[in-house]
This record gives sequence, structure tokens and C-alpha cells, in this order.
Amino acid sequence: MRKIFVWRWTFFIVGVIVLSLGITMTIKGQRLGVGPWDVLHIGLSRHFGLTIGTWSIISGLTLITLTSIMMKQWPKLGTWLNMLLLGLFIDFFNWILPEFETMTGQVIIFTLGVIVMSYGVGIYVAPNVGAGPRDSLMLILVDKLGISMKKVRTMNEVIVGFAGWLLGGPVGIGTVIIAFLLGQIVHYALPQCRKLLLKLAGEEDGQVLFTK
Repeated sequence: MRKIFVWRWTFFIVGVIVLSLGITMTIKGQRLGVGPWDVLHIGLSRHFGLTIGTWSIISGLTLITLTSIMMKQWPKLGTWLNMLLLGLFIDFFNWILPEFETMTGQVIIFTLGVIVMSYGVGIYVAPNVGAGPRDSLMLILVDKLGISMKKVRTMNEVIVGFAGWLLGGPVGIGTVIIAFLLGQIVHYALPQCRKLLLKLAGEEDGQVLFTK
């Protein structure tokens, strides 16, 4: 059981780091637009100061507080770590990655960023140690409103993206691509990541992940 514990948290932390890298790559290609939540974070950063990663942490903390009140319980440790690490690593990668001045460079870094983001989600979700603040809110709204996850996700991202646009965040074709394509890539990435985790942790012990 110790082996599966170590692999679960290793996958989770690596997944959040990979997700942060993917998000930052799309930010570096922001002439095409960025994901709805990043539209909001960039808009807040431009309007009020502070870094994009800091606003990611602040919005995550706000969502954790909201979901805790709605559920009347504290979220899992993974949710807190997701909130903190995501913001910290977005700022770290934003600092070390170069700027891409040409449109060709922006398209390449953005496209690669969407793929990296998708696999980051697959890696961090695979061990089942706690959803991120935004995913937690989505799951609660699905339960409370009794509508499909797809509708709730679309509703959340339209509202968040619009608010970010009003604050000056970069909305474009890339925003639409992330909103509609990210989930499709995750659909294939998640089973691959789960299969790899089961292989590394041991098939028999790893099955615990999917029965809890």
C-alpha cells in the first residue's frame, strides 16, 4: 500500500506541474486567446496588479471557500495543493519561458500548450486524490442543479471568460479551442495516464484507485 501511496502523490504533483506548464505555454501564445479562467486571471492582473499565478491562487481560494460552505465540509488535501502549486508554478514557468514575438511562434507554443495542459489534467486526475477548486465547484453544481457536466462546465467558462474579457483579458479563437478541445484530448489522455499509474503501482494495488 505504501507503493501505491507514493505513486498516487507523485502522479498528482507531477500532473499539477505539467498542467501549470501547459497553461503558461498558452499564455505565451495569448495573441490567439487563452482559456476562460486564464482570461480572468490575466484581466485581474492587468487591472489590479499582482501576478497571474497569484490571481489563480486567490480565485482558487475563493472557490474552495464557496464549495466548503455549500458542502459544509473541508475539501481534500489534493484540492488545497492544486490551488497553491498551480499558481506558484504558473508564475515560475512564466518567468523562465521566453516570449514569442512572431505569430508562428505564438501558434506553435499555444498548440503545444493545449496538448501539455490536457496531459497535465490526465496525470493529476488519475490518482484520485482530490479535484482542483474549479472542478470541485463544477461537480457540486452538477449535483445541486441536476444538469449535465457539459452544460455546467460551459456555463462556468462563459461567465468567467466574459468577466475576464471585461477586465481586458485576451479572448480569441484560442479561448474557444481550449473550451471545446481540451476535454476531448483529456478524454484520451486520462485512460492512458491511469493505465501507466496502474502499471507502475502494480495492477492489483492500483485497482484501489478506481474502487474508492
